[in-house]
Amino acid sequence: MAKSPRTQSLPVKAPRFDEQERLVLPGSEKSPAPNAVHVKATPAKSMVTVSVIVKRREPLKLNRRGGRASGPVRVSRTEFQKRHGGDPEAIKQVKAFAREFNLKVEADPTSALRRTVQLTGTAADIQKAFGVVLEQKTIDGVQYRVREGGIHLPASLAGMVEAVLGLDNRPQARPHFRVHQPRAHAAAPNSYTPPQVAEAYNFPAKASGAGQTIGIIELGGGYRQADLTAYFKTLGLAAPTITAVSVNKGKNKPSTPSSADGEVMLDVEVAASVAPGAKVAVYFTPNTDQGFLDAITTAVHDAANKPSVISISWGGPESSWTAQSMTAMDEACQSAAALGITITVAAGDDGSTDGGTGNNVDFPASSPHVLACGGTKLDANGATIVSEVVWNELANNEGATGGGVSNVFDLPSWQTKAHVPAATTSTGGRGVPDVAGDADPTTGYTIRVDGQTMVIGGTSAVAPLWAGLVAVANQQLGTQVGLIQPAIYAAKAASAFNDITQGNNGAFSAASGWDACSGLGSPIAGKLIPLLAPASASAKAAAKPLAKAGKKTAKKSGR
Repeated sequence: MAKSPRTQSLPVKAPRFDEQERLVLPGSEKSPAPNAVHVKATPAKSMVTVSVIVKRREPLKLNRRGGRASGPVRVSRTEFQKRHGGDPEAIKQVKAFAREFNLKVEADPTSALRRTVQLTGTAADIQKAFGVVLEQKTIDGVQYRVREGGIHLPASLAGMVEAVLGLDNRPQARPHFRVHQPRAHAAAPNSYTPPQVAEAYNFPAKASGAGQTIGIIELGGGYRQADLTAYFKTLGLAAPTITAVSVNKGKNKPSTPSSADGEVMLDVEVAASVAPGAKVAVYFTPNTDQGFLDAITTAVHDAANKPSVISISWGGPESSWTAQSMTAMDEACQSAAALGITITVAAGDDGSTDGGTGNNVDFPASSPHVLACGGTKLDANGATIVSEVVWNELANNEGATGGGVSNVFDLPSWQTKAHVPAATTSTGGRGVPDVAGDADPTTGYTIRVDGQTMVIGGTSAVAPLWAGLVAVANQQLGTQVGLIQPAIYAAKAASAFNDITQGNNGAFSAASGWDACSGLGSPIAGKLIPLLAPASASAKAAAKPLAKAGKKTAKKSGR
């Protein structure tokens, strides 16, 4: 018999968010800023925009070998949008949370794809919503908005929200380029143009990367079209088709040669000259963990430019990141791999310490879903390599390649036979770098920056070099190669590398095979490219250049 209206059970209304128990968002704990000087509380009426990262609708499926992750199973963009974007209920709850705390939900058609809901409100409302205290502090003479400790969310959002970024806007990363500084009584640098380096590494002479777009992430600086036109004219090449994409109000803002312009011009001029048929999209974003992540997710899901490879030359020691930031960024790189997009990342320019205490590796280079790029000192004559050793000019204050073992990310399946040294923590194990290329400023790249010609090195040059190689490979193979580590760590790929066996980066020395300063070595591109075709690629898949590839989760970190 049907119940009477009086006896029917009514749905239980969830308590208001401000009435719920508050829980610390795992991995959100942020250490005090070193050498910071308190100025004042952040003005209550100042506006703050944060990026709230929600869980996936469905986890990406992982390839596994020997019980270890070997990258994600590739999916089409349609399938990704249907299954692997942001969880609809999580997005709904975040929007309800925003309404209760007077926060505006920023309009973004890619929000669900990027699993990112941006919320804007006054500092007073933001602090109440996220259970934090915001202060203004000066660091190295510049004032920033800073938070310390954990982020506290209502209990009903636990498990739905994976990260909240943007509360703190102190700089997160640094560029990994080194301008050659002439020394008294030192020989003139034996510099090269990027195409000369490509010739030494056996890039196919007639391949251009046509039909591909190379994405480049920049956390500052800018380029001038007049410089690009003049530079490429000296190479006998047409200036590249380049698009500047603004992320979180980041802009193409060229200034002086001593600024981050050196990074931007190095990245663009190297990538576009070794793959002269490819287009270039530069994603400008603020230098914060929020800006960095939003730039990566914007590039990965950019339906207009559709980069098939993304180059990143910025980073910082793993210990300088919060665990939530590393998890969110690694998952973004995993999404790229799932979609067949390769990400190349500079491994750092400060040797095995990465500028810190003890041994450290640089992030995002330590993510197992990116190709970590280390540095060498190259002596080449045309297509002949006379010698190549590990880049280490620490004695002359001109840096050394980064490299070592992650304290955060597990050893991937494709490195199990690489003899990676043991991690110093139970949670780590991923070896860095994967590959190498010319990076020593004394054998660096001739680059034009803000009207000046200079020689620049650093692993910042190696990431765009490898990005150009991937663009060429994608063109030649007729498909996107995606996450290439399972292919390049295979035994048959050894002959496709110049094995670097001399030199060190401080704690780690070069040796036969993989090592923690030069990875597998520098490329012999003509031999390497045929090995990069995805194992699942068929004639049908090859006809569809954009359809596949990635994931991994960071554990605990310091900041």
